[in-house]
Amino acid sequence: MRTAAPTRPAPAFVTGLRRHGARTALIGDGERLTYAELADRVDDAAAALAGPRRVVLLAASSTVSSLVAYLAALRGGHVVLLAPAGDPGTLEALRDAWRPDLVVGPDGNVTRNPSGAHHELHDDLALLMATSGSTGSPRLVRLARASLEANAAAIADYLDIRPTDRAVTTLPLHYCYGLSVVHANLLTGAALVLTDASVTEPGFWEQVREHGVTSLHGVPHSFALLERAGFAAMDLPHLRYVTQAGGRLTPDQVRFWAATGERRGWRFVVMYGQTEATARMAYLPPGLAASAPEAIGRAIPGGELRIDAPDVDGVGEIVYRGPNVMLGYAHTPADLALGRAVTELRTGDLGRRRPDGLFEVTGRRSRFVKPFGVRVDLDAVETLLGAQGLTAAVTGDDTGLVVAVEHHDAAAGSLAEATTEHDLAARARELLTARLHLPGSAVAVVVVAELPRRANGKLDHPAVATLAPVDVPRRRGTVARLCERVASGKLPATVHEIFARTFPGQELDDAASFVDLGGDSLTYVAVSADLERALGELPRDWDTVPLGELAARAAPTTRPSRWARLESVVVLRALAIVLVVGEHDHLWTWLGGAHLLLAIAGWTFSRFLLTRADDGDPALGVSARLPQRILRSAALIAVPSSLWILLRSTMTGSVQHQDALLLGSVFHPLVQGYWFVDSLVQILVMMALLFSVPAVRRFERRHRFGLPATVLAASLTLWWVPSYDRTVVSDLYSTHLVLWLFVLGWMLHRATTPAQRAVTVAAALVLVPAFFGSELERAAIVLVGLGVLLFAARIRVPRVLAAPLTAIASASLGIYLTHFALLPLADVGVPPVALVALGLVVGIAAWRLGNAAVHRAVLLRAPRRPRVPAAAPATR
Repeated sequence: MRTAAPTRPAPAFVTGLRRHGARTALIGDGERLTYAELADRVDDAAAALAGPRRVVLLAASSTVSSLVAYLAALRGGHVVLLAPAGDPGTLEALRDAWRPDLVVGPDGNVTRNPSGAHHELHDDLALLMATSGSTGSPRLVRLARASLEANAAAIADYLDIRPTDRAVTTLPLHYCYGLSVVHANLLTGAALVLTDASVTEPGFWEQVREHGVTSLHGVPHSFALLERAGFAAMDLPHLRYVTQAGGRLTPDQVRFWAATGERRGWRFVVMYGQTEATARMAYLPPGLAASAPEAIGRAIPGGELRIDAPDVDGVGEIVYRGPNVMLGYAHTPADLALGRAVTELRTGDLGRRRPDGLFEVTGRRSRFVKPFGVRVDLDAVETLLGAQGLTAAVTGDDTGLVVAVEHHDAAAGSLAEATTEHDLAARARELLTARLHLPGSAVAVVVVAELPRRANGKLDHPAVATLAPVDVPRRRGTVARLCERVASGKLPATVHEIFARTFPGQELDDAASFVDLGGDSLTYVAVSADLERALGELPRDWDTVPLGELAARAAPTTRPSRWARLESVVVLRALAIVLVVGEHDHLWTWLGGAHLLLAIAGWTFSRFLLTRADDGDPALGVSARLPQRILRSAALIAVPSSLWILLRSTMTGSVQHQDALLLGSVFHPLVQGYWFVDSLVQILVMMALLFSVPAVRRFERRHRFGLPATVLAASLTLWWVPSYDRTVVSDLYSTHLVLWLFVLGWMLHRATTPAQRAVTVAAALVLVPAFFGSELERAAIVLVGLGVLLFAARIRVPRVLAAPLTAIASASLGIYLTHFALLPLADVGVPPVALVALGLVVGIAAWRLGNAAVHRAVLLRAPRRPRVPAAAPATR
């Protein structure tokens, strides 16, 4: 008797198999299965996987057993992690990183992973896939069951897939494009012809003709192979349509294949998609291929495309919204418990909406370099070479380009007709240096028999970079060169120079963001100001945008307006420290600046320290190195503070030697002095201890808002713990009593939904007045600051004030420390206004001198890269 299949929710293309009855479902491995037979096998295999929901690592191949195993895992409600069957290294890497409960081999055999562990899995999660080129990477795309269904239905709709159709598997199943072909055809009751044969093999075309295949699917490399195989001249009467995705064909190629299809009786459909959108986001109607070959078309049914922050030419980042958008990324096994983290997909592609309503991709945000000051679009270079009949891959950095071109007898075109490899390399270099206005030393051309490609057929640009001959003329290393320029005192003009000044001597990885490189609340103010000058308009959450993407943004070409848009936290920090100095110098009596700074410190703690969560133990969720990073941040505040206080203690009796320990509340609780630094350092140490507990890190990863809310509630219990002296003064400055302000700032940053913001506002409205009591002025300043921080990401200020506000904000710690030493000047008649101005200037100068000394020391210790001797570029 057949075992009953599990009843957990599964995608419609799995649960609906049986309704297609006796129709042919699969042809492969010498057998032909009907949908009823396929449903029986899937139910049997799903029953064998019965039990708790598990992570199932599947070595996918184009075989009946592999496809049955995949559908069975979905049928059983498990989470499937796909890997290429023919790559044992990737399979092992995924096994080690994600510790799946079960591993299914290419033959369908199931083995239990001895190192597996119980996973907490979100109810909606169904599939995990690596993005193109990142198989085995720590980052996976989390796809929901509903997203798989929605994308399959949309594809079946615009391709008009019919039950009589038969698709052949020309793409691997672990690749999102190939998998979407399976989903859409199963949903409609069409048949799948399973084969691993290449389109260049005669046996492949024998199967196509024998089984009456009606659709072919390929990436750009597939069409290069199809052309060599003579596909354009083949008579295939059953073929209804051919689709292309996974990269860009040149406009001439699109026209060629569209015309070929029209002549041969099949439709040619150009599509656009990413793994993060469960495969497809846009398609170009076949009738428009001849008139709009540059376009990706329009959004798929149920989806929506828009251009974010378009420039004067209408070019901006392409953003997609639809039911097929991923839940989010997974960096560690703990992330598998997370729900939806994104509602729209920022593709990273630059594009525009044409007057005819179609969308067009113009390049990649991260595919730009600037050798010799010339901004080069690497995708455009590949297109330029393609127009000359060359199949090429281009990569590079700010020191030059590496160009790999294929040389084979079948090539045609003005450059491809070069008789020798050396001649081809020389002519390609001559073309590029003339068009790009680059010296020959900046372009290395390597001629190869075949370009390096990934398993999905896409170009492997990192592998291209390794093809550059070691003797290709290269200028001095980018990092060393930038550091020398920064050390010379020149104002940084490019994004890389700005980052080089901030992180002296450190390797600048274009894939790393400001936060990834170790940026914190002490450095981001100056960086944001420099970036605003270099880029014009900073993107939202610029601190988490990869360096390469920031550098790809065009510098402002129009005259800057009279207004600048500064981040609200920068303006608030500047105003808060000015309030502190002005009150201490008796220019006004407005209190609350230091308490607002403490809340801002909690906000920046969340933004800069709790963002990096992908470099630790995968089992722990948030990085296991987080406590060390928090302690490092505390040290960056504590060390200069302690040294300054120790220096002052030798010069004045108002400061004691023991104050350098930053434990002022212990030695003399009624003297406020440097209470803000004392409290902030102590709180950061507390946070390091808190996050040293693995369970806390896991909890924070799943409940980004819930953890600070919990800690806030716990910190309120400290209000009833007496301080050393139960006076109002001591109550306002004791560390354990002001801890809640820091935590409220943390909670403020994590409040991203309307409900969370409402809870945060309510907490602030209740707690701030309750804490400050009759000090209404202080409570008002803190409440207004919190409100601005929560609801205003940026503030418009006169451009003339942008630089002073930025300087004050970035040097706020230096100003706070040094202004106390200037207070005695009031006794000799210096007016309060002059005293405040002097305090700001001295604090800024001291802070910059200290940073310059530290940076120079780092640069002196950083190893210099040797200059590589020049030589003639090689051709292979």
